Amino acid sequence: MATANPQLRPIRPADNAAVAAIIRAVMPEFGASGPGFAINDAEVDCMFETYNRPGSRYFVIDDGSRVLGGGGIAPLPDTGSGEPPTCELRKMYYLPAARGRGLGRQMITACLAAARELGYQRCYLETLTGMDTAQHLYQSFGFEKLCAPLGNTGHFSCDRYYLLTL
Repeated sequence: MATANPQLRPIRPADNAAVAAIIRAVMPEFGASGPGFAINDAEVDCMFETYNRPGSRYFVIDDGSRVLGGGGIAPLPDTGSGEPPTCELRKMYYLPAARGRGLGRQMITACLAAARELGYQRCYLETLTGMDTAQHLYQSFGFEKLCAPLGNTGHFSCDRYYLLTL
């Protein structure tokens, strides 16, 4: 039975298929289905296992009958020596029925709280042209545009980069 107020909670093993289906449905909406996009990451089919590691967290929004979306943080790979501990806001996607309801704001708030709890000093994210609503949301949290990517995410087709000092 669906609840009127969707709930944010940590991902569970049983959520893997639903989260993978959401990622595979949403990313092509924005032209993000080719090489260099997160849709092709091996972790898409095993999100619980991937984010059930030190330094990582993944959350889902559940309406009581299904997962509506998710998002998480993980260490940003290959940021270089001397850089402050940096996480990446990753795989934050929602079904169309969940958009415009404040769930993205709720998700980012939870992810940033987890990042601070885990000792990160910065949070990085990659997105692309056309995801304008998401970019406005990121900026409302204080994320600042970067001219070039950080680290080595493998998402070479993304063309917008943001960083927030925590």
